[in-house]
Amino acid sequence: MIESLILVRDKTRLEQLIERFNSIAQAKFYIEKSGGNFKSFEREHNSFYSVFEKLTSSFKDLVKTKIVFREFLPTYIFSEKEVVVAIGQDGLVANTAKYLSGQVLVGVNPDPQNYDGVLLPFDQHSVVGSIKHLLQGRMKLKEVYLAVAELNDGQKLMAFNDFYIGARSHVSSRYTIEFQGEKENQSSSGIIVSTKAGATGWLSSVLNMASNIFKQCSSRNSQPDFSIDQNESQLVFAIREPFKSISTQTTIGFGIIQDGDTLKIESKMVDNGVIFSDGIEADFLQFNAGSIVEIKKAAITVKLLQDS
Repeated sequence: MIESLILVRDKTRLEQLIERFNSIAQAKFYIEKSGGNFKSFEREHNSFYSVFEKLTSSFKDLVKTKIVFREFLPTYIFSEKEVVVAIGQDGLVANTAKYLSGQVLVGVNPDPQNYDGVLLPFDQHSVVGSIKHLLQGRMKLKEVYLAVAELNDGQKLMAFNDFYIGARSHVSSRYTIEFQGEKENQSSSGIIVSTKAGATGWLSSVLNMASNIFKQCSSRNSQPDFSIDQNESQLVFAIREPFKSISTQTTIGFGIIQDGDTLKIESKMVDNGVIFSDGIEADFLQFNAGSIVEIKKAAITVKLLQDS
């Protein structure tokens, strides 16, 4: 039985500016002095709160609600009797999903004119009715697989969209990579491991870069197909800008991690090696010399509510 809704949200860009500069006047002065349009921050802020306050009021008429800010997700303990409603951009759904353990997750787009909403099937008008159906036990769910990174010291990190493995700064990432019986030393700009849900994000930018380079360097009329044909449980990895030298190779550059496969990476970085997921650099695992990580499909899934 569902006892409450947990409304997950992020601070607006205006709120983040006010935190940084201590007042709205200081924030406005900084943006306008830099040539920016401060009114756009205000419009975005007001638009979000208009939607958020209406939804909060509607939800409270249905069931008990609680608001959790994105920054507190790593420490919040979700109950099995809670439904989680993420109201914001697509990234908020991804960041919320990896902290759940079986709860239903609802993605709401508060600004369809500006947010793509790939993971946000609901808007302010459609979500209330769907929540009513959910509370009545009528629901249409989609299960999405996560990825898990397990270090040799026992630490784990989950990813809804993708992992980054490499150096924190723009220096070369050095490591040994092992996949499907092949093993080699590499130096690159890091490794991206993507789930199906994240295939349209960071991974797509890597493939777009590769496609553009190929088009400029090739005289052939036909171009390779860089589309990703994977099922929900497969993971895809890509090496960013691998460098070939006397001591480093580039044979392993791209691959699909099937069920039962594991991507194994051993760090050769003295310091500043990291693993983070879904673009959240503050929530990371250290990945320095002596650390070995194995990345594979996680055993748990996230239940996303779908628009019926």
